[in-house]
Amino acid sequence: MRTLMTRRWIIALTAATAFFVICLFLGCWQWGRHVEKSSIADAVRQHYTAAPVPVDTVLPPGGTLHQDQLWTRITATGTYQTTAQQFVRNRPQKVTYGFEVVVPLTLADGTSLLIDRGWVRNGENATVLPSVPGPPTGTVTVTGWLRHGEESLGRDLPAGQLASINLSDAAKATGTRLRAAYVVLDTEQTGPGVPEPARPAPLLPPDTDIGPHFAYSLQWWGGSIVGFVLVFVYARREHHDRLRAVHGSAAPPPPRPKKKRIWDEEDE
Repeated sequence: MRTLMTRRWIIALTAATAFFVICLFLGCWQWGRHVEKSSIADAVRQHYTAAPVPVDTVLPPGGTLHQDQLWTRITATGTYQTTAQQFVRNRPQKVTYGFEVVVPLTLADGTSLLIDRGWVRNGENATVLPSVPGPPTGTVTVTGWLRHGEESLGRDLPAGQLASINLSDAAKATGTRLRAAYVVLDTEQTGPGVPEPARPAPLLPPDTDIGPHFAYSLQWWGGSIVGFVLVFVYARREHHDRLRAVHGSAAPPPPRPKKKRIWDEEDE
């Protein structure tokens, strides 16, 4: 303890403590990522291929989408606000960046669902919007999966473009009252026996890989004590070196007696 209470080792202990806290924080962060991805993967496996349910049973007007209802497959009937179509920038699909095309679908109660109709490749430059098949007119029944809205990136973009699928930003841009989730489109039907209308490329299925976050959290937590171990080892070594310097080296142990072998006894 006298060795550890010197200025040098107090600084070392402080650094080890700081390293310990940082490792705990990073481990908790990785654990949170693991829990988040696991819950999303569980929701996808539970809901993605399930039979669709009416949207009001999962997301009524004024309601919110619970985490365990993420990716619920729903059906809704309404009318597309064809003049309110928006292009969401910087959306990757198969390592290529483009736009996701979102359009409000107004329901019978006057609220709207933001429908993500799919993906289209970038135009010639950021100011030129690509040409895409427009949403169908008249009454349409959509089937798709519910997702939470995204964070706002706070960017000022040209009319008709969004930086993310943030529902507040989309409501302002489209002038509609959106419900508290958006829909990744699966199918559109405009009438019995009528072929589906043309649309942008469908989005890829969600990734259910939870990644290595659990292993990373264990590594950070396990490594958090490394600093204390190093301080203990080197402080102990310094303490013993000081003792040897003060008291001198201990006398060497007496040599072990040589063990007699059978042929040695016979020679005697």
